[in-house]
Amino acid sequence: MVDHRMSNARARFERAMIERMNRRRLLVSGASAAALTAAVSFPGRPSRLIAQDLAGTSDASPVAASAFASTPFSLGVASGDPLPTGVVLWTRLAVSPRDGGGMAPLPYEVRWEIANDDAFTDIVQTGVAIASPALAHSVHVDVTGLAPAREYYYRFMASGEVSPTGRTRTAPEPDAAVDQLRFAFTSCAHYEHGYFAAYRHIAENDFDVVFGLGDYIYEMGPGEYAVYDDEEAPRRFTGDALLDLGLFRNRHALYKTDMDLQAAHASAPWIVTWDDHEAENDYAALNREDPRPQAGFPDLVAAAYQAYYEHMPLRASSMPQGPNMQLYREFTWGNLAEFQTLDTRQYRSDQPCGEGATVRCPAALDPSTTMLGPEQERWLLQNLDESQAIWNVLAQQVQMAELEQGSGEAGSPGQYWQDSWPGYPEARNRILSHVMSRGISNLAVLTGDIHCHWANDLKADWADPNSETVGTEFICSSITAGGAVDNADFFREYFEGRNEHIRWFDGRHGGYTGVTLTPQTWTADYYQVDDVRDAASAVQVINTVVTEAGNPGVQ
Repeated sequence: MVDHRMSNARARFERAMIERMNRRRLLVSGASAAALTAAVSFPGRPSRLIAQDLAGTSDASPVAASAFASTPFSLGVASGDPLPTGVVLWTRLAVSPRDGGGMAPLPYEVRWEIANDDAFTDIVQTGVAIASPALAHSVHVDVTGLAPAREYYYRFMASGEVSPTGRTRTAPEPDAAVDQLRFAFTSCAHYEHGYFAAYRHIAENDFDVVFGLGDYIYEMGPGEYAVYDDEEAPRRFTGDALLDLGLFRNRHALYKTDMDLQAAHASAPWIVTWDDHEAENDYAALNREDPRPQAGFPDLVAAAYQAYYEHMPLRASSMPQGPNMQLYREFTWGNLAEFQTLDTRQYRSDQPCGEGATVRCPAALDPSTTMLGPEQERWLLQNLDESQAIWNVLAQQVQMAELEQGSGEAGSPGQYWQDSWPGYPEARNRILSHVMSRGISNLAVLTGDIHCHWANDLKADWADPNSETVGTEFICSSITAGGAVDNADFFREYFEGRNEHIRWFDGRHGGYTGVTLTPQTWTADYYQVDDVRDAASAVQVINTVVTEAGNPGVQ
């Protein structure tokens, strides 16, 4: 869904930036060439437009060629949100990426190209975008007019510098018959817990699209979430815990300087959503995790959302307005799959029964308790009703399947993790009951957050293993979060002897899930990194789970 008011606002903003630069050109047009050179010669100033006026040519001048002290494309390139005739291209200019970006506080002209080949001998479109200091000199180019179901290559240029090349792909037309889709989904990349070998492996696999399901960054300070002894940590955050826009920008930039992450973004378009650590652990709407003080939290959320937008390949319809940002949206892949990308963080009720794992309380069964918020929930159910796709997929953040955890005392009631769907059972029931009552086919749920691999049946009655299976949930392990400690049986003690709908589980951290989807089958390969402390670690499939169309659940 595209909010055209937001798109128009973005267009007006970019026109204002261009007019501002045109006014700057008029102001200097009567000066001498020497004076102009002196005026624009400090590193990185957007002198190319002025140089063109002087030379009467589109070629970059010597001043422009030496405008940057180092590459401004230090954060790589990315594409995202593929549609049948369009895709978003992203980059951010930053010569000092971990320290505010190092750019002058001026708008820059950035040229982009998209081509049919990686040598750019067959260029399809080209244009100019404005990298504004108001958006940390990030660029979000919403390219339209492309051919459906096509592979493309893209790059950016600024003052004689050329970015790395990215590969992207458009989606098929909604009614096109599609034989296969290959996609990956990821979650939970803690920079201090390991290297991003899983991202490297994603890049090597050339997927059609990648889903990022949240916790793309972690907001903590150095060593705050420690899983190793200090001397064993493979790397450390720079900067403090994230409390303002500058710190959030630097943390995103730190992540984006990782070459494996850059490679994963350059390999395929991404469809992203967030969870909690992009802002603060376990927050719910504008409620902080207790017992932290609530004062000032909307400002922190606004800073987090601003930095997130600046570093993701998102359309202008997702540009934040303070602590509000439109992130839930729908994508189709021909007649094969329809993806509802959800936001389970921004609109939810505060955890109804408190923090952590607790006994389920009456508030969890209150019909007003929500995970998605009323508007997003109505949007989701309507989209599911209207879907004509073979597979209906929810790309979201937190575990949906019931997970009753033993309390450790015989005869005592079970406990449920309050930050996930089991903490919001009535909200979950509204969705699964709708799927059953409307006969919506082949429900599949993509999940991250919990740092382990899972494959779960979604049941009509969680207390009855023989009740109808409504759909299947696939949970990817973390990219790194949780580290390389031996956790093969982590969680198992909490659910053994109960929760029969959990069909497969592996507690090790570090990996992702790749899916090959056809009209007949959903095949999920669970990838595991051998050792996330080793940047060159091998990555291998540890299990493959199949679901058949028309037969929900794990086969």
